[in-house]
Amino acid sequence: MSMVNSKRRRTWGLAMIALLIVLAACGKADKTEPSTEPAAADKPLTKVKVVLDWTPNTNHTGLYVARDQGFFKAQGLDVTIVQPGEAGADAMVASGEAEFGVSYQEGVTLARTQGVPLVSIAAVIQHNTSGFASPVAKNIKTPKDFEGKTYGGWGSPVEEEVIGSLMQEDKADVSKVKIVSTGDVDFFTSVKRDIDFAWIYYAWTGVEAELRGEKLNMMYLTDYSDKLDYYTPVLATSEKMIADKPDIVKAFVAGAAAGYQFAIDKPEAAADILIKAEPDLNAELVKASQKWLSPKYTDDAPRWGEQKQAVWENYANWMYDHKLMEKKLEADKAFTNDFLPLP
Repeated sequence: MSMVNSKRRRTWGLAMIALLIVLAACGKADKTEPSTEPAAADKPLTKVKVVLDWTPNTNHTGLYVARDQGFFKAQGLDVTIVQPGEAGADAMVASGEAEFGVSYQEGVTLARTQGVPLVSIAAVIQHNTSGFASPVAKNIKTPKDFEGKTYGGWGSPVEEEVIGSLMQEDKADVSKVKIVSTGDVDFFTSVKRDIDFAWIYYAWTGVEAELRGEKLNMMYLTDYSDKLDYYTPVLATSEKMIADKPDIVKAFVAGAAAGYQFAIDKPEAAADILIKAEPDLNAELVKASQKWLSPKYTDDAPRWGEQKQAVWENYANWMYDHKLMEKKLEADKAFTNDFLPLP
């Protein structure tokens, strides 16, 4: 299935799950608190976990590079990269089961508005590279063409709202779209058998379509609304980590920044590092995806990881206006640039 479907399907309702886990596991998290003492040659490395949002892919390359090229070690950290459980990365970070996680703006926004204190500490990619994709043969070129078609997704209210907002601009009717859940069926199987279009990240599923020689019509969300140009993915931690162990947070972000900068400067070498670490991945896809994605890590930002308050406010206001959350977000508390290395 497409990376975006699996990842986001877990998100809806995740904030409440995470809150319950926080209440149940806060004592457990305190038992294994890492030291915040400065690293030294004769001191052991501080062990921390970073949990991915989904199976390893090029959104995560910088983390693997930082681990395997010694960038985390240079910051005094011994970082373990793990895949999420059923609850998802946000819940693991909120509960203290992992110190850091790969999340995305939607997840952090929903978590915070429901009392779960997650904080985004770096934007992995500067602009939203997701959108609605369909085989060229389906002849879906504008949101109005969604009428009479079947959309396959993960079953959350946000999907219909996004589709509807795009269609409204095109004076089209979202009630004429059949929306179904595709479960764990991958994009390429689904569009041949069950659906007409789906929501994908071009960096992975779109690039895979290129390699397969399957031409897609792609409608990026950013082509239709500035408010949908949100950060996805981001690196996240908890308010507790920031309050109690700011040195660990700073060290982690510094190591990650070095890893992503390596991937920006040397995409082929970075892809090889990810392939070596995760040999079950399609090597051809990883290399092609890395080449496509590496320039987008920083894009027009002054440095990797930079986040703007306006981006957080715009998307949160869009979610609130579409009744996807019950109260407005305090955007300035949802993210921080304080731990990023100076440009």
